[in-house]
Amino acid sequence: MLRAGSAVTCIACKNLLPSRMGVKFRVPLQKLHPLSRAIHHRYSSNNNPQRPPHCSAARHYTSLSRLPMRPPKSRSGGHGYQQHRSFWVASLAARLLKLRYILLGSAVGGGYTAKKTYDEWKDMFPDMSQYTWIVPDFVWELSENIDLDKLASALPELEEIAKLLPDMEKIGENFTFLKSLLSSGLGSEVNGASGLRLLLETTGESTLRVTDVPPTSAAMSDSSDKQFKKSSDKEKIDQLQEELLRTQLKYQRLLERLEKENKELRKVVLQKDDKGIHQRKVKKSLIDMYSEVLDILSDYDSNYNTQDQLPRVVVVGDQSAGKTSVLEMIAQARIFPRGSGEMMTRSPVKVTLSEGPHHVAMFKDSTREFDLGKEEDLAALRHEIELRMRKSVKEGQTVSPETISLSVKGPGIQRMVLVDLPGVISTVTAGMAADTKETIFSISKAYMQNPNAIILCIQDGSVDAERSIVTDLVSQMDPQGKRTIFVLTKVDLAEKNLASSSRIQQIVEGKLFPMKALGYFAVVTGKGSSNESIDSIKDYEEDFFQKSRLLRDGMLKAHQVTTKNLSLAVSDCFWKMVRESVEQQADAFKASRFNLETEWKNNYPRLRELDRNELYEKAKNEILDEVISLSQVTPKHWESILQKKLWERVSTHVIENIYLPAAQTINSGTFNTTVDIKLKQWTDKQLPHKALEVAWETLQEEFARFMAEYKGKDQDDIFDKLKEAVKDESIKRHKWNERAMDSLRVIQHNALEDRSITDKPQWDAAIHFMEETLQSRLKDTDSVIADMVGPDWKQRWLSWKNRTPEQHIRNETKNELERLLKLHEDHTAYLANDEVTTVRKNLEARGVEVDPVLIKDTWHQLFRRHFLQKALLHCNLCRRGFYYYQRHFVDSELECNDVVLFWRIQRMLAITANTLRQQLTNTEVRRLEKNVKEVLEDFGEDTAKKVQLITGRRVQLAEDLKKVREIQEKLEAFIEALHKEK
Repeated sequence: MLRAGSAVTCIACKNLLPSRMGVKFRVPLQKLHPLSRAIHHRYSSNNNPQRPPHCSAARHYTSLSRLPMRPPKSRSGGHGYQQHRSFWVASLAARLLKLRYILLGSAVGGGYTAKKTYDEWKDMFPDMSQYTWIVPDFVWELSENIDLDKLASALPELEEIAKLLPDMEKIGENFTFLKSLLSSGLGSEVNGASGLRLLLETTGESTLRVTDVPPTSAAMSDSSDKQFKKSSDKEKIDQLQEELLRTQLKYQRLLERLEKENKELRKVVLQKDDKGIHQRKVKKSLIDMYSEVLDILSDYDSNYNTQDQLPRVVVVGDQSAGKTSVLEMIAQARIFPRGSGEMMTRSPVKVTLSEGPHHVAMFKDSTREFDLGKEEDLAALRHEIELRMRKSVKEGQTVSPETISLSVKGPGIQRMVLVDLPGVISTVTAGMAADTKETIFSISKAYMQNPNAIILCIQDGSVDAERSIVTDLVSQMDPQGKRTIFVLTKVDLAEKNLASSSRIQQIVEGKLFPMKALGYFAVVTGKGSSNESIDSIKDYEEDFFQKSRLLRDGMLKAHQVTTKNLSLAVSDCFWKMVRESVEQQADAFKASRFNLETEWKNNYPRLRELDRNELYEKAKNEILDEVISLSQVTPKHWESILQKKLWERVSTHVIENIYLPAAQTINSGTFNTTVDIKLKQWTDKQLPHKALEVAWETLQEEFARFMAEYKGKDQDDIFDKLKEAVKDESIKRHKWNERAMDSLRVIQHNALEDRSITDKPQWDAAIHFMEETLQSRLKDTDSVIADMVGPDWKQRWLSWKNRTPEQHIRNETKNELERLLKLHEDHTAYLANDEVTTVRKNLEARGVEVDPVLIKDTWHQLFRRHFLQKALLHCNLCRRGFYYYQRHFVDSELECNDVVLFWRIQRMLAITANTLRQQLTNTEVRRLEKNVKEVLEDFGEDTAKKVQLITGRRVQLAEDLKKVREIQEKLEAFIEALHKEK
């Protein structure tokens, strides 16, 4: 190697040349490797080195070692001297030739060694072509938009950078001293000092070994060791460690400064790109594409079953262990709500970290961007996260499995997807649900049982390790530690509180906890104040580890500390896991898609694959079409239906409470007066309400009828529940215009006050209406009487039916009361008490015990039938009474006031139906249509409602097909982009 070769060549050259020749050979110190230069410097520092024989050195280190050995010539005697004097020219030439060979061999050997060293160093560097994805495409176009010469001129000069470099000569001296200590048996004292023994041993194997050093070098080393042993070995070791730590910090500051400049440059470029300098379509970043897949999977399967095995970083830890603080340090913003000792993380929070020109955050289901550089936006973001967490928690519960999805972008942020879980607790305290502990465990296990999930186990370093709960849980989920990264937080408090710092070393070396991990990290996330900024926490963390004896004494390695190193390691593990597993997951979803498509083709070959939302839109259009069909109903149809239904609703009241009482009067004047009074009371209190009820029911029935008719036209029965729910909800929300009642009352009152029948057709129509009404009532009354008395003799003989004892009593009572009516055809509507007693006694004489109440009930039905029969006879007599009506029944015994009453009722019904029809077509149908649209909009926004109303295997199969296809397509797009970045 060049380092050893150059140094040894230098020693060999000096040993080969005698001092009297006046030829000096010295390799420039600046061109040597630092370690070789340090060795060269120490060996060259001795003014009187003891030179070993020339041939020995040459034989070991130069190309002259292959020349045949010459026996040494004797110099005794004068002849030998004379001979030597005679051939001094030849001797000088020989020595010069040796020097030429030495120089030539050194040049060849040094060149070969340099080339070999260069190749080895080149192989040590990673293949940077694999990391071209780190730099976006626009960076390669910087030369077109940014003056790189100006940037180059702004960079520091080489002399300034050289000042930051360590004193390699001094380090070389310390390396030599350490080598001597290790070889002399003091290795146990240095073994814990940052792994330097391994460095020296490795260097010695490839370059320089102690046994290979020539005797002259060994002698010089001995003299140097004596000078170093003047001071204590402990002080030298401490001095060496401090020097290495200062060197590392210098390089660290230089790297941070360069990274900061690079971040600012990338931010400027990204901002210019956002403003449209490059007129090209901006593609989604790789991490955003991956996060979309996880969001879809979260909606598709909230339980994360075996189908969802895509990697994500799961952050778990005991409550108040610092999980949220670590995540905030990785995200470089204080984005989560904070509390002192209480549970703040009540549901899983998925955070997608990616790089961008501005430090912003955004929820998955929102378009608002929170500027993380502004304190008011940070406070608003924390408040929104807290509200979403509390909203996701059901009543009576403390935590929720629903995931809150959040994305954070900013310059220099490592790309990954993290899920912050609620902290693991050991005891359920007051105010918590009884199953809180088990719920947290089940949520944590659901995320950690994913074989490709990276578990970020957070352990509080300020508390006793024996109080940890999460480590046992992690060791159950990942017993081999192949996907676990252990993080020890609050190391500053741990160093202050723990009596033995070696306990921290045992933790980070994986010797204290039963769990295993890929890596162990120690971090500091602030002093415990919620007002600390991320920059102040970073400065405090760096300052702590710079002064901490944990790093100085070698208990912690440099790559194991700071959240920055942690985020780099977690990001590397995340992307490694993604590349190893994403294609396998894509194949699994491809197979699932094939199975679902096969099932659909076999069960629903002639139907399109409509998911729930598409089916809802189809049903929505059908329902709106049916509502619009109401406007196509003819006015005649509306009025006919309304008039018929209104009469069915009020006919009983008209017959029982108006016509029958008025018919019991003595003369026509009293009849008309009674009718007017009854009609006025009815109009003021009941009739308008009844009319509006009838109109609203008619509107509902017509709406339902149109839906039923539309259903017959290739209607899909999958919409039945939805249409019924929309109809019921629309009717429930619909309220008739209250002002319509007052106007309707006036119209009805005016219609009932009119008694003038203008022509014979109106008279005949009134007669017909009256006759139909009386016949209908008579038929109903006969049916009631038949039910009371039971089957007659014909039914008993032909149908083998018998009367019950009660029917037998009623039949005997009916026969007795009919005899009474035959004797008194003009009897009033009510029986006198003495008449009831007479009927009861007559029945008792025949052996029938009867109650007076039963006698009155039977009389009521019999008298009604008797009255209706008489009214029908009178109606037939009045068919030709229009002439007498025009003369006001003067000089006539015929009285047809009841026909006039029915004409007034009929006219009121017609006018009311016309008024209601106008209100329906002009106002209420449109209001119903509006209500239906509002209900459909509300149902469309309520996912749970749609799931409840549109159900079935067909719907679920279409939903699964849509989700699986979407997941597969996005996974394939992500894999393609991933391969391009490689």
